Amino acid sequence: MPVSRLVPSQEAADLLDLTRQLARDELAPRVVQAEADEAFPRDVFRTLGRAGLLGLPYGEDVGGGGQPYEVYLQVLEELAAVWASVGVGVSVHGLSCFGLATRGTPEQQQRWLPDMLGGELLGAYCLSEPHAGSDPAAMRARAVRDGDSYVLTGDKAWTTHGGQADFYKVMARTSDDRSRGISCFLVPADAAGLSADPAERKMGLTGSTTATMRFEGVRIDADRLLGAEGEGLPIALSGLDAGRLGIAAVATGLAQGALDDAVAYARERETFGVPIIEHQGLGFLLADMAAAVETSRAMYLAAARLRDAGQPYGRQASIAKLVATDNAMKVTTDAVQVFGGYGYTRDFPVERYMREAKVMQIFEGTNQIQRMVISRALAKGGTDRTTVAGGSGFALAR
Repeated sequence: MPVSRLVPSQEAADLLDLTRQLARDELAPRVVQAEADEAFPRDVFRTLGRAGLLGLPYGEDVGGGGQPYEVYLQVLEELAAVWASVGVGVSVHGLSCFGLATRGTPEQQQRWLPDMLGGELLGAYCLSEPHAGSDPAAMRARAVRDGDSYVLTGDKAWTTHGGQADFYKVMARTSDDRSRGISCFLVPADAAGLSADPAERKMGLTGSTTATMRFEGVRIDADRLLGAEGEGLPIALSGLDAGRLGIAAVATGLAQGALDDAVAYARERETFGVPIIEHQGLGFLLADMAAAVETSRAMYLAAARLRDAGQPYGRQASIAKLVATDNAMKVTTDAVQVFGGYGYTRDFPVERYMREAKVMQIFEGTNQIQRMVISRALAKGGTDRTTVAGGSGFALAR
């Protein structure tokens, strides 16, 4: 059912209408077969880019949409409500552009960012390694300066779009300093010595390719360093806060899609002469699912509005990611329950939703890591702030 949204402008409302139209016309007819075939929909990202949806939170001067993050996240949610693999892919692509958009020189930005945000170049993000997932400072991949080049050697695991991307945002060690010895590079997919392992065989998000990337003496020009040497870990961690909000929005969309299907089924399916939604036991289950989805949406929007106001939002991003992904797991599991035995079959999409929800609790920092981030922030204390939002009011989008 349509989601009532309070958005900051009529332009934002129009963008959400466009997103829903694209999701209905371009995504919905393909999602079931593509997920069954484990087919990566590269053309979809090009379509979304040309519609202006990939670069929404970035400046218009580099080809972006100049929209608040709260608008971009709601676009992600609408996409994920129809096709979670695409929602995740858009979020990861945005994260892949983050280092260039925030730490790149004007020359670097003008050279690469317009095609990235326009969907002509699809990105991937290489941070994790087989032995260094939640502890990125333990990475071993190295980049050694050699004249006007860097030579990269090492492996990067769990790379979304691995083997399909046109460029890779890569974190690699340039010195032995644990936290200040990591640098950030933009590596083209056709660089000699760069290869992808066969895609991982996953329980869900099968339309999204995930692979280990191998860097075997990959030589890149020195002008592909983003920021200064040693700034890679701060770039990565600052990007992860935004990425966690992206996954929170995707998880919320996934849960909304599961809720919509469950409500529609419960209105049609009858037992004892009435639709099953009228039985209190099931009606209350659906009510709890709706409350969980609304809570998730409120959490990620609250964090996004702090970000848009220029306020610290890392703790709130972790809370939003934790709440939204745990809720998605619960809502999708309950959606299977609403369908009964039919929900356990692949004739209906809710079993796929449940499989897709599980990984939301794992990537962009496991939910155990989110609890660590939140508890450490509480231990440090801090001052609550009240920020007065500016602008010209809000438009109601349905």
